[in-house]
Amino acid sequence: MNDTQSVNATSSNDTMLVTKQVHEIEQFETFGGDIIKNVRVGWESYGELNDDKSNVILITHYFTGTSHAAGKYHPDDEEPGYWDSIIGPNKAIDTNRFFVISVDSLVNINAYDENVITTGPASINPDTGKPYGLSFPVVTMRDFVNVQKSVLASLGINKLYAVAGPSMGSMQAIEWASAYPDMVPRLISVIGTVKADGWTTATLEQWTTPIRLDKNWRGGAYYDQPPENFPNEGLAAALALVTQSALAPNFFNDVNAQLLAQADGKPDLYDIQQSPVIVQWLMERARGRTTSMDANHLLYLVRANQLFLTGMNDDIEQGLANIKAKTLFIPATQDQLLMPYHLERARDMLKANDKEVELVYLEGDLGHLEGLSGIAIHSETIRAFLAD
Repeated sequence: MNDTQSVNATSSNDTMLVTKQVHEIEQFETFGGDIIKNVRVGWESYGELNDDKSNVILITHYFTGTSHAAGKYHPDDEEPGYWDSIIGPNKAIDTNRFFVISVDSLVNINAYDENVITTGPASINPDTGKPYGLSFPVVTMRDFVNVQKSVLASLGINKLYAVAGPSMGSMQAIEWASAYPDMVPRLISVIGTVKADGWTTATLEQWTTPIRLDKNWRGGAYYDQPPENFPNEGLAAALALVTQSALAPNFFNDVNAQLLAQADGKPDLYDIQQSPVIVQWLMERARGRTTSMDANHLLYLVRANQLFLTGMNDDIEQGLANIKAKTLFIPATQDQLLMPYHLERARDMLKANDKEVELVYLEGDLGHLEGLSGIAIHSETIRAFLAD
């Protein structure tokens, strides 16, 4: 195992500048017992690791996210990392105090993003010299956690100050607290869940259907084709479903009204080949994301989410009972994807086991995405949670 480059972000004009690091694992054994050779993942960090390595906060990312949780790679980047509003000097997760680290997941959907390093179906299988495709083993939240644990071990870190993440990152954070309770004294779970229930599992499966129906998918064996012949339309339709699932009705209705007000003319919907303006908007956004994402990777991420059960041992009560961490749950009231009941039930189950747990809500019309764009509203809550 090895890592390259320095371990902390620098600051320029109040913007943290960060460089992607590389972590390699010669042989990684999955939770399901398979071996993946030559695993490579990217990671980045903010702040400085203290002498006794006791100030580490791990950030675990969401479904379409990456390890780019805060800061910028270049001063002229259009946008900083997704939680930049709460990670940085004097912010809720204060990098003057904490060493904050985040890792690209295995099978990261952004397989063709120049700032993402991940091993998955699009990677070359060293045994065949060809992309894995669907021969890549199924991976789980525990595998994501164990890769992160390997990154931490390479830096000599054997305990966290806290772990925090939104959505799929929330699942990883919870799995950390259950799988390695002595390493995790504090847990922040945002817009998350402690298991994939029936409703969630079926919703996630719908994201995979357009890819499987795309003739260019070829049963997952499309990597010998030029990129324009990848299952791009299926991937775009899948991403449109992901986006709609992650937003709330009020947001869509407002966008629709704005589009109609700005349009030179409405599409003729008596022509069956025309699409409403809101659908055109949604699909245009989705198609714009396909160049950096991989369809097979989306399928594997969906399965990792569908398999999630805290503790990964078919016993949610025991999985939650393992947790020793002080816990902060932050669901979003208008979340249509991981609705508040998920974390409300988790809170009740933890309280029944005399665990220390707090729950506060995110309000706002972004629904699930309030956990990314609206998280700063709870800056003081998070700061106070991390204060002791």
